[in-house]
Amino acid sequence: MAESPEAVGRPLPRSGARRLAFGRGKYTDDLRFPGLLHLAFVRSPHAHARIVKIDPAPALAAVPNARVFTGADIARVCGPWRGKVDNLPTLVSPPQHVVAVDRVAWQGEPVAAVTASSRAEAEDAAAEVVVGWEPLPVAAVRDRTLDADATPVHPDLGTNLSYATAIRAGDPDAALAEAAHTVEGRFSFARHTGVPLEPRAVIADYDPGEGTLTVHGSHQAPWHQQDTLSRHLGIPEHLVRVVTPDIGGGFGIKLHIYGEEIAVSAVARILGRPVKYVADRMESFVSDVQARDQSVNACMGVDGSGGIRGLSVDALSSFGAYAAYGRPPINEGMMTIMMTGGPYANEHYEGRLRVAFQNKPPSGMYRAVGQPIACAVTEQLVDWAAHAAGVDPVEMRRRNYWSDDACPLRTPGGIGIGRLSLGRCLDRLVAMMDYGALRAEQAALRRSGVHRGIGVATFLEMTSIGPERYGPAGARVSTQDGATVRLEPSGGVRCVTSVIEIGQGTHATLAQIVADCLGVAPQDVAVVGGDTSLTPYGGGAWASRGLTIGGEAVWRAAQGLRRNVLELAGSILQVDPAHLDLAGGAVCDRATGEARITLAEIGRIGHFRHDTLPPGVQPELAVTRHYVPDAVPFALANGVQGSSLEVDAETGEVRLLDHWVVEDCGRIVNPLLVEEQIRGGVVQGIGGALFEECRYDGEGQMLNASFADYLVPMAAEMPDIHVGHVETPLEGTALGTKGAGEAGTVGAPAAVLLAVNDALRPLGAQVSSLPITPESILRAIAAGGA
Repeated sequence: MAESPEAVGRPLPRSGARRLAFGRGKYTDDLRFPGLLHLAFVRSPHAHARIVKIDPAPALAAVPNARVFTGADIARVCGPWRGKVDNLPTLVSPPQHVVAVDRVAWQGEPVAAVTASSRAEAEDAAAEVVVGWEPLPVAAVRDRTLDADATPVHPDLGTNLSYATAIRAGDPDAALAEAAHTVEGRFSFARHTGVPLEPRAVIADYDPGEGTLTVHGSHQAPWHQQDTLSRHLGIPEHLVRVVTPDIGGGFGIKLHIYGEEIAVSAVARILGRPVKYVADRMESFVSDVQARDQSVNACMGVDGSGGIRGLSVDALSSFGAYAAYGRPPINEGMMTIMMTGGPYANEHYEGRLRVAFQNKPPSGMYRAVGQPIACAVTEQLVDWAAHAAGVDPVEMRRRNYWSDDACPLRTPGGIGIGRLSLGRCLDRLVAMMDYGALRAEQAALRRSGVHRGIGVATFLEMTSIGPERYGPAGARVSTQDGATVRLEPSGGVRCVTSVIEIGQGTHATLAQIVADCLGVAPQDVAVVGGDTSLTPYGGGAWASRGLTIGGEAVWRAAQGLRRNVLELAGSILQVDPAHLDLAGGAVCDRATGEARITLAEIGRIGHFRHDTLPPGVQPELAVTRHYVPDAVPFALANGVQGSSLEVDAETGEVRLLDHWVVEDCGRIVNPLLVEEQIRGGVVQGIGGALFEECRYDGEGQMLNASFADYLVPMAAEMPDIHVGHVETPLEGTALGTKGAGEAGTVGAPAAVLLAVNDALRPLGAQVSSLPITPESILRAIAAGGA
């Protein structure tokens, strides 16, 4: 504990006039926030330990302007939370403090916060804080966390099991027993994290005179953050403002509510000073949410011609030390058992899931959330079954897809399917790959001792999640988005949107939609977002929802403004609005295309010359609309990916040669942005397949918490990525779009896994753990030749 209240809670004087920063710039200049303090965290070096004491005296002596806040200090203004889900009453979730109070449960958990005048001073002071520890036993090996003699992560619970559930359809036991061929395997998916280019960052500015809190941060869901700050700090929501400028990558990592971010706001409130915290890269590795971390036992049965007759999966997923707060924390595991087998016609299915605690950072949402695991397991089983039945892998898929006339349907895993284009996507991919020629080349090279592999993987991509998932869960997460579209006096257009820009280019596409509706050029549309005090309420950026939900709101608002402009123009011109149109920045005659009055003139009259309007005319040059998905619970995209690679049997190295993707994301508004989103997703998926892993030892110590040791895919290692499209517009919406941001990540690991095993088949070897490393390939070859 801190030595005295004076060392902890005394508000410090502010220098200079008070100013709040507005707009979308990056806040690197301390002059924007007079009196700004920098914050650093003291973090636990142990994966599990009791906090015996915290002595701030050496820190205060070394850096006189420092202040030290323990978990107990912060708990006085912000209590603990639980990662609960209303419609999952059996989910076990212990309380978690934003800064640990009595005990730490993972290496890197913060135990104190230190402020000072500069970042360097804050870090120096944090290094001097003396913490007394009592190390406790650790549960850090996923597959042993549920053993009878496993150390409980939370002793009060007496177990590491947080949640268990099962899905069952038909009679999978009988179907598997009667199958002509049965294939099975045990799969392991390592823990990894999102490593966005920009780490998590926050500036919290509390005004004690007004009682307002303004938070500038790098976050994907500002309204969710606003709600959490309001409820946990006891500040009325209308007095909390969250500003999220252009975000330097998110990938779901910045979707969550972190204790550090709430602690920064709590400290700002205590001191009455703006406080800044930016995670460095090593901190990010031990404090950002991590993902995947599952083991899956799976079995598939097929008949003599390769028809799928039954499927069973049993997944063990790891939470980490706590259930992530604010969103359903079991989504990674649930998506695995719900999406496995999804593309294929099958009536007999069982999916079992257990979710366990272990002494590692909490796991949470990360690009594609469990779907890459479901895809990899499914597609590897299909490949093995094809080999057992003597059927070509491409033909095997074509025989087993859900037929078009079977849709709409609900899969045995519970996924609602409207319209799919699996067969068309597969045909397009086969043509792009020149599949027959690839197989012929592979056979010729094998005779020369060259081990080429080809993988073809079908995927479903759940996007734009609607209210039926988050509402019943009690998660205070908005599944709507909103937009205001306004005609300016100059004739330009401003679109204020709840959609957050995290590097995916959505704002550019929203400008296209507005421009198309109003007959102006995209460069004449300014798109503004990322400020809860200015923009309509919305969900933010997650689940590939920006265009499907946010774009629909923008389209509706722009259509409303279009009608208002035409009605106003009709009043000015004394013409029936039905005879008018918008094009080229002007109101024109619908029949002849002749320009009658410019939008600039409409803006001038509508804003400044009401005296010239006919009696009773009320200009409405700004329109706000919201959109909640109501046609379907989510927009299901689909597609197929292909991988061609070469395995060096002497070194175990994998050389990627080519990668293909054909995706159906509904109507495409901006082909360039869609294709680059898909390519980026493929690269991230390849990272999980071949490179990325958060490695821990048996004591819960992360062994590779830097880019010197944590491998990410680099440009020189990536193949050419060829992208093709099939368009099946989403029914019940105006735009017909579906999400595309996670498609590459869903299917790429499966395609690479299949291609590696295809290359290894002549050697009698196979791998089933990701990432696939040279060491794992050499072990598989040695085992295959034994």
